[in-house]
Amino acid sequence: MSATRRAAVLGSPIAHSLSPVLHRAAYAELGLEDWAYDRFEVDEAALPGFFETLGPEWAGLSLTMPLKRAVIPLLDEISSTAEAVEAVNTVVLTADGRRVGDNTDIPGMVAALRERGVRQVERASVLGAGATASSALAALSRICTGEVTAYVRSEARAEEMRGWGERLGITVRTAAWEDAAAAFEAPLTIATTPAGTTDALAAAVPDRPGTLFDVLYEPWPTALATAWADRGGAVVGGLDLLVHQAVLQVEQMTGRSPAPLAAMRKAGEVALAAR
Repeated sequence: MSATRRAAVLGSPIAHSLSPVLHRAAYAELGLEDWAYDRFEVDEAALPGFFETLGPEWAGLSLTMPLKRAVIPLLDEISSTAEAVEAVNTVVLTADGRRVGDNTDIPGMVAALRERGVRQVERASVLGAGATASSALAALSRICTGEVTAYVRSEARAEEMRGWGERLGITVRTAAWEDAAAAFEAPLTIATTPAGTTDALAAAVPDRPGTLFDVLYEPWPTALATAWADRGGAVVGGLDLLVHQAVLQVEQMTGRSPAPLAAMRKAGEVALAAR
């Protein structure tokens, strides 16, 4: 049977994306046999042209880097969540032809933490200052009642993070990356850095750590996550984030709720184990 409804993930590079695995698992569990989910290598220059090819069979798009900001001028509307961090990772194509952007990374982070029992913290730390760090601050603005300390490598990055804090209504203090081991004194630490960046910090994990949210999912576990778990701390991983944000995408694109979280996570675990 040919698909009557389509969705896809776009980005560059895109071959590594787990989104097709997660969304297809959801379609199978929901009995959506006439839905298809694909991946397309699309960079910023090609994005407007790709949008022009979309017909009425298209329900939605997932976006990864470098498209999360580039897509905004192509949309008819974006949610307040996406506007807060100037990043869209979800586009819903409505029946009347509108393109509506949202950011499910932020509520996905909150949901992943809630699943592990973290509903509110009095302070938190963020390692890194890239695009994911701004989403982390947006998530913390919903659950952190006090100060967030961001550990960064340059004053320019520090200024950016303080600016995001002002915009999001959360107090952000910045500190040098060389002092990053102090991050672990907070009840919640969110690591947003590329693979390998936090490996040297594994030896600094305290005897009674709080919760670590490491946004990486490959390679997994990271050295930091392993050390954290070995010392009895709670660990939330990148696959948790990926699944929770995909759950919200499936619900928005298909109109079916709740999306099958357990089936999607299992599919992601199987796919990662096979790599």
